[in-house]
Amino acid sequence: MLMRRRMYFLLPDLASAQRTMSDLLLARVEERHIHFMAREDMELEGLHEANLLQTSDIVHGAEAGLVIGGFCGLAVGAVAAFFPIVGTKPQWELMIITAPLGSLFGAWVSSMIGCSVPNSRLKPFKDAVERGMILLMIDVRDGRVEEIRELLREHHPEAHMEGVESAIPAFP
Repeated sequence: MLMRRRMYFLLPDLASAQRTMSDLLLARVEERHIHFMAREDMELEGLHEANLLQTSDIVHGAEAGLVIGGFCGLAVGAVAAFFPIVGTKPQWELMIITAPLGSLFGAWVSSMIGCSVPNSRLKPFKDAVERGMILLMIDVRDGRVEEIRELLREHHPEAHMEGVESAIPAFP
C-alpha cells in the first residue's frame, strides 16, 4: 500500500496561506492532500479547509471500535455457544456471526463518538490556532517530504515547520 506522510506547518495569516496553497498546487500537490485549519471565526477564502476526517478523532475511534467490538462480539458468541439457546450442544457458528457484527457495531458507535472529539494529534497546535495562526497539513508521498520542506523553506520563510507524521494511508 502506498503510504503518505502528513507535514504540519503554521502560517501567520491568510495571505501567506493563500500564497503557500498556490505554490503547493504549482508543485503538483493535489488540492485534496492540502488542508488548512484556523479559528472558527476566521474565513479561509480560496483555501481547502480541513474536514471532519482531519479535525476530529473519527478515524481513531472507528479503528478502536472495530477491534474492541470484534473482541466483545467474540466473547458474546463464546458465551452463547457454551450456553445454547436451542439444544444442548455448543453452537460455535454463533461466534462466526457475532464477531463481525460486534466489529461493525463497535466501529460505528466509536466513530460517532470520535466525530465529536477534537483530533488528539492537533492538540499541540491549538494555542497557535487560537492566537490567529493558520495550520497547514500536507499529505505527501514519502519521497516528496524533503522536496516540499525545501520548497516551503525557500519560498515561505514565514511558514514554521511543526513536524512530520509518519505512515498515514493514501486514500484514493
